[in-house]
Amino acid sequence: MSAFCFFDNLEVIDPEKLEEYKMRTAPIVKKFGGRYIVLGGTCDVVEGSWSPTFPVIIEFPNLAKAYSWYNSEEYKELKSLRFSAVKTNAVFIEGT
Repeated sequence: MSAFCFFDNLEVIDPEKLEEYKMRTAPIVKKFGGRYIVLGGTCDVVEGSWSPTFPVIIEFPNLAKAYSWYNSEEYKELKSLRFSAVKTNAVFIEGT
């Protein structure tokens, strides 16, 4: 069963750091079997009051791979970089 990592980026604090994060993270995501489904873009809210700024969805083969990526040594420094670039919520979702 696939797993998805959803980043609900609420506010971009430092666009340059976010750009660096994106460039450096992509190869690590791929190494752990992940692929980007959504990487920013225009959002039209059709229900509710959610106001996404820069949504990101990454698909992994399973939840174990998603956690392996998120907790890996390779991603540790980049996670700190992301925290300094955006205010965000993140969730893992298991699904098809």
